[in-house]
Amino acid sequence: MICKSIFYSISTLFIFLGALSCSPNKLLKPIELRLSEGFENPMGFYNSKPTFSWKLPVSETVKSQSAYQIVVASSEELLPNQPDIWDSKKQESSQSTFVNYQGPELQSRQKVYWQVKYWNQDNEPSEWSEINHFELGLLKNSDWKAHWVGLDTAKDSIKGVRNFLMHKPQYLRKEFELNNQVESARLYITAKGVFDVHLNGQDVSDDVLSPGWTPYSHRIETLTYNVTDLIESEQNAIAIELASGWHSGRISRGKALYENFASPKILCQLEVTFKDGTKSVIVSDASWKGTTNGPIRLAGLYDGEVYDANLEMPKWKTNAFDDSSWKSVETENIVDSVKLEPKRHETVKTTAVLEDAEIVSATESSVVFDMKQNMVGVPKVQVPMKKGDTLSIRFSEMLLSDGTFYTKNYRSAKSTDYYIAAQDGIIEYMPKFTFHGFQFVEISGFDASASPNSNWIKGLVQHSDFEKNGTFTSSHDKLNQLQSNITWGLRDNLLDVPTDCPQRDERLGWTGDAQVISPTAMFNYETHAFWTAWLQSMRETQTEHNNGLVPFIIPDVLQNKSASSGWGDACVIIPWDIYNITGDKTVLEANFEMAKKWVGYYQSKAKDYIPNIHSFGDWLQPYPDKNGKRGNRGDTPRLFVNTAYFAHSAHLVSKIAAVLGKTEDEKKYKDLYKNIASAFENKFFDENGKFKNKKQTQTSYLLAIYFDLLKPETKEKAQKHLLEEIKKADNHLGTGFLGTPILPKVLDDMGEIDLMYKILFKETYPSWFYSINQGATTMWERWNSYSRAKGYNPQSMNSLNHYAYGAVGQWMYERIAGLAALEPGYKKLRIAPKPNTNFLTEASASVHTPYGEASSSWKIENGIFYLETIIPPNTTAEVIIPYGKIDNLSVNGSPFEESANLKIENSDTELVKIKANSGTYKFQLNF
Repeated sequence: MICKSIFYSISTLFIFLGALSCSPNKLLKPIELRLSEGFENPMGFYNSKPTFSWKLPVSETVKSQSAYQIVVASSEELLPNQPDIWDSKKQESSQSTFVNYQGPELQSRQKVYWQVKYWNQDNEPSEWSEINHFELGLLKNSDWKAHWVGLDTAKDSIKGVRNFLMHKPQYLRKEFELNNQVESARLYITAKGVFDVHLNGQDVSDDVLSPGWTPYSHRIETLTYNVTDLIESEQNAIAIELASGWHSGRISRGKALYENFASPKILCQLEVTFKDGTKSVIVSDASWKGTTNGPIRLAGLYDGEVYDANLEMPKWKTNAFDDSSWKSVETENIVDSVKLEPKRHETVKTTAVLEDAEIVSATESSVVFDMKQNMVGVPKVQVPMKKGDTLSIRFSEMLLSDGTFYTKNYRSAKSTDYYIAAQDGIIEYMPKFTFHGFQFVEISGFDASASPNSNWIKGLVQHSDFEKNGTFTSSHDKLNQLQSNITWGLRDNLLDVPTDCPQRDERLGWTGDAQVISPTAMFNYETHAFWTAWLQSMRETQTEHNNGLVPFIIPDVLQNKSASSGWGDACVIIPWDIYNITGDKTVLEANFEMAKKWVGYYQSKAKDYIPNIHSFGDWLQPYPDKNGKRGNRGDTPRLFVNTAYFAHSAHLVSKIAAVLGKTEDEKKYKDLYKNIASAFENKFFDENGKFKNKKQTQTSYLLAIYFDLLKPETKEKAQKHLLEEIKKADNHLGTGFLGTPILPKVLDDMGEIDLMYKILFKETYPSWFYSINQGATTMWERWNSYSRAKGYNPQSMNSLNHYAYGAVGQWMYERIAGLAALEPGYKKLRIAPKPNTNFLTEASASVHTPYGEASSSWKIENGIFYLETIIPPNTTAEVIIPYGKIDNLSVNGSPFEESANLKIENSDTELVKIKANSGTYKFQLNF
């Protein structure tokens, strides 16, 4: 037996070695396969015409791609050799991102498998990638056999804050029997409102506030869940909790926009496939039962939740429950005017838990906790209580000087949760259908005999579920805190839509705030799908206005038929930013008509190219030379801002047209831009490049310079006036929402980077570090929202969690760390840090580009400049090293020599410019 085993082992070895000798060496397989805006193996996907992206592996033998092949099939077994849906064949191309699917149109419910391979720069083939897959959701209204169902809660609604009617939350359920063995099951579901769904007593997902917020009169997003493992072969029960959310709740000014304060409804379709090939469909219909007599008594996004444990219904989520006393639901047909489409970005989830709470103060009846971070989400409390007592949970972003809550800035938002105990002992509670912006939590109503403990509370951080995309760090603690404040402010205000603030009675999708922060958001988080989804809501909202108007909030709950320059321009600026950061042309294609209509709106309101429309101006500019509310608009005149943005949007539309190959539109809008720019300069600037206005502002010069609205000789003069204005402010900011994001870009282009450093590192008001010196852990709405010496800004519009001024984060990545894109999607990078040793000795940044991780990390030590950089495969970079000559440069431990991967483009006494192919490099330069 032993000899026989040895014989077979030797034979097997020779066969294996023979196979190796006759098969070519394959390159490492492609990695990180993605669909469209970054989806990986999605369930309930929205796009029947997706794009495909992949990354090349980091390898010495793979510098770039010369060709690719994609295969798509209906089953794994058919790949890679028998794709029955689409085979791209070998395509001679370096494109590895956003490759268009060109097979037959995909259908609802269809499950699709795909693979890709590439050929490297030497035309050597790779292994096939791992097999990826995606499954389409229900793409059309006609796919739905279910009905909208729910109780008429409008009849028994109660009056809340400002006499706003509040719907009671509903509990809905349906029992059903399956007399067959289950192969697979999909739950398709959505709501007019927000819901949580359970199957046989189990949570179907950990999603929060589903399905999210869209213009409900146009589109409602649907979700798809794989519930195969939750289905039983006999008795089953589906149970749903339903609340008002954004659809029927109190939003902003208290207007109920959707169907005249209609009661929340659920739409649910469970499709089960059995092992014998037969199917069963369970739908929401008149057979469902419901009640409003459950434990969640009230729930509002602004005002909080009331939970009465005495009304808990044991086992109501299972089939072991008697619902004979419950009411029959009312039904409503699906209407074609409201599209039902799969959700096109990630749901809201709990993404982190803050556990290190600190007790600030305590009495016999109340205790105040500090979460040590301004955050958005809900608390999870574990508190001792007495039966019948009511626990009150209040929230605040900061405390007053006497230790009490500062809630003036919440305005009418009560932001308070209540829990009524059903028995003595430790209760555990987490609100479900609300969210709060807070750092401090006050709990009262607990068992007075208990000693408060810091473990009574945890903070559940909630936002749309995107991944981290980039990092930034430096040798300066306050700059690192600024980066932390930026990223916390982003997460806190990207909750299904981009909101202006998360705490007061607003929390709306303000377009101006969004357009200034979107690039910084995409540096820090993978928000590609988030922004494109919101842009769809913007397009849908624009259709309500025949003149191309884009409202200043999306979804447009204000309904005031007005637009603002700098705000409506988000419909042009954000698509352009997405394209430049990701390289995705589809976002330009999808939004091109919207952008043209917006420029047309300007045209319809313009005389001699000067539009007369509303404008929020340079919102919240410091030191406005006005009194009262209108001082919020800053001192840069309305017509000036209107004309500048009119020109800028026309210019961007011409650039978008060029990318899309629309030559006639390119010329048309380029000519329009030039005409507007000429009118702008003639009206607002004199021959000395000075703004023709008694009140000079930094923003007036910034807009004119950055939007390229002046003749070269005028621009040069205007730059000097800008520097004078900054000098008058003692190198402080004089800019609001519109001027602040472009200040670093303009100074950078002017070669005034050292001046930008001085402004950035200012400690006194108005500056970025001022808020940090006052204890801020997020970005503020105002430069002077709070002062340790003077207290809070007296105006009620005073959010301590507002992301607009965090737009400087883009410059921190691109110029302090020195990591930027020279071509859309980082096909070509610029590694060009600009150190200033008066403030920093090191900084680094990394970004997950569409081609792989890119990074730039520098430090200065003992007269030596060190730079480490990663350039991903299938890209090139321009590396600019400051401070010295090529003779003093080494790379990867050896004196610099030109090679196939590194070529000198320029070398003088001030800098060294190198063209670099993909790879990891460690540069060292003595100076």
